[in-house]
Amino acid sequence: MRVAVIDIDLCRPEKCTLECVDVCPINRADKKCVFLSERLPNVQKSTIDESLCIDCGLCIKACPFKAISVVNTPEQLKEAPIYRFGPNQFTLFRLPFPIKGEVVGLLGPNGVGKTTALKILGGDIKPNLGGEKTASVREMISIFRGTELQSYLELLEKGNIKTVVKPQHVDILAEVKGTVRQILEKHDERGKLDEIVGKLQLGKVMDRQMNQLSGGEMQRVAIAIAANRKADFYFIDEPSSYLDVFQRLKAAKLIRELAKTSAVIVVEHDLATLDFLADRVHVLYGVPGVFGVVSKPYSTRTGINAFLDGYLKEDNMRIRKEKIDFSASRLATSAKEEVYLEWGEVSKKLGNFSLLVFPGYVNKGEILGMFGSNALGKTTFAKILAGELKPDSGKLTETARIAYKPQYIASNFGGTVFELLSTVAKNVYAEDYKAEILRPLEVERLLERSVNKLSGGELQRVAIAMCLSKEADLYLLDEPSAYLDSEQRLEAARMIRKFCELRGCSAMVIDHDLLFLSYLADRAMVFSGEPSMAGNATMMSLQDGFNSFLKEVDVTFRKDPQTGRPRANSPGSQKEMEQKAAGKYFYAE
Repeated sequence: MRVAVIDIDLCRPEKCTLECVDVCPINRADKKCVFLSERLPNVQKSTIDESLCIDCGLCIKACPFKAISVVNTPEQLKEAPIYRFGPNQFTLFRLPFPIKGEVVGLLGPNGVGKTTALKILGGDIKPNLGGEKTASVREMISIFRGTELQSYLELLEKGNIKTVVKPQHVDILAEVKGTVRQILEKHDERGKLDEIVGKLQLGKVMDRQMNQLSGGEMQRVAIAIAANRKADFYFIDEPSSYLDVFQRLKAAKLIRELAKTSAVIVVEHDLATLDFLADRVHVLYGVPGVFGVVSKPYSTRTGINAFLDGYLKEDNMRIRKEKIDFSASRLATSAKEEVYLEWGEVSKKLGNFSLLVFPGYVNKGEILGMFGSNALGKTTFAKILAGELKPDSGKLTETARIAYKPQYIASNFGGTVFELLSTVAKNVYAEDYKAEILRPLEVERLLERSVNKLSGGELQRVAIAMCLSKEADLYLLDEPSAYLDSEQRLEAARMIRKFCELRGCSAMVIDHDLLFLSYLADRAMVFSGEPSMAGNATMMSLQDGFNSFLKEVDVTFRKDPQTGRPRANSPGSQKEMEQKAAGKYFYAE
C-alpha cells in the first residue's frame, strides 16, 4: 500500500509556484495525480491521488516547505488499515490487545498512532478501515477473531464495558473549576480516595484550585481521577510526564493495582518505568505522521529489547538502522584530570528552601548526570552554574565557557526554526552541522516551521540544538528528555555523547529518565533531602549514585544480558530480595 501524506500546516500554495504539480510525471501525461483541492473550509491545499502515484519522489524534493511524504508500507503488511484520518492523512494498522489482569504497554515514537489506538479502543474514534464509512463492531470482531481483542470487542458490541481514559495532555485540567478535593470526591467511585491521595502524595494540594497546580501535580491528579473510577478497561496515556523518579514509580505501582481486577493499557516513553509497569508490550513502528503499525504482543523484556535492537522478529521488520547497546555505558569512577569546572561547598537560600552543594568538579570530555526528586535544587544549582543566580556562599572555579539549556523553554520567538538557529549557528546548512546536530535531533525537517507553533517535543529538540550550537566547553542541559518519545530520548543521549567525544567538550545533564542517564553519563551528582525545604548534592560514581538513589526509591535494577540496559526487578521477586540483601539496588556487574 502506498501512503501519501500532505502536512496541511506546511503546505502553502499561496507562497510557492506549485512545484509539486509541475514536476509530477503523471500530471505531464495529462492525468491528475497531484492537484489542488479544498482540504479545509475555503482553503486550497495540495492533494495526491495514491492510485496514480508512482513514488518517483520528485514532488517531495520539489516542495520548498517539505510538506509531502510518500511511503510504501512494508511488503509484509498485507492487510487493510484500521483507521485513516482522511485522504492524504495518517493511517493506522492493527490495534493493541487489552487483557484483563495485565498491564499492556505501548512503545514507539511519537506520531505512529499510540494515542489514536487508545481513542479507538475507548470509543472516541470509530474505525473506518481506511475508507469513509464507519466499520461496525461486528466487522472488527471478524478481523480480530481468535485474538485476545475479540473478547473485548464482543463486550463492546453488547455495551457491557466501561472504559476510563487518563489523557495525554493533562493541562486541560486547568480549565476545570473547583478544588482538587472537590474534583476527586466527585469521581470517587471505588471508595479508595484517601488511599490513592496518600500513594500519589496529593495531601498538600487538596484545597488548591485546579488552575493553581504545577505540571507534576496536575499529572498526579489526572492519574488519581482515573484510579478513583470503576472501569473494566483503563487507558493511561503518558503517566510519567512531569514526574520525578519517585513519583513515576509510585504512580506505576498504583496503575499495576488497577490491573488486578481490570485490563490496563499504558502509553509510556520512559523505558525504565515501562519495564517496571507492564506485563507485555506492543511496539508501534512506521513513519511518524504518515502511518503506524501495532506489532504483535511481546513479553515486556522481549519487546523493549526488540525495540532497542531495532528488529521485530515476529513481524520480520527492521524499525531502526542501528541498535542501541547499553554495554558501552561508562560506570567507572572518574578521577580528577583536566578540570573544566570546579566548585567548593556552595549554598543558596530561596525563600523557605535551602540548598547545600558539596565540593565537586567536571573533567574535560566527561558527562555528569544530575538526578533526584523534584524541588531539591537541581535547577537552582544549574542557574548558579549558568550565572543566572549568585550563591550565598562558596565559589566556582571556571576554566570553561558554559552554554545553558533551561528546564522551561519559551516559544515566543516570532520567526522560523532556521531563523532562530541562525542567531547562534555559523551556518545552519553546513553539512557537518546537519550531521552532528540537526539530523540526530530530527530538526532539519523543522527548519521552515514557525517556532511558536512547535509541539512540546519539537520545541525541546530545537532547544537542545540551540544549546549545542553555541561555542562552549561545557553544555548544561536541564531535563532534555522531557516531551521526547523513547526513540528520541535514546537518540538524543547517543548524539550528546558523540558530540562531546568529537568536540572534546563536557556536559552536565539533569534528568528523571534513568535509562537515558545510564546510557549518557560518566558520573553522578545525586540530590537528596526534603522537597521544597532543603536539598543537598553529592558527587559519586555513576553506579554508587544510582545505588544510593534507588535505595531511597526502594526499587532494584539488574543488568539485562542481551542489551546491557538496566532492568527493573519485579517487586517481591527473588532477584529483588537478593539485591536488597546485598545492598546492590543498581547491579551493573
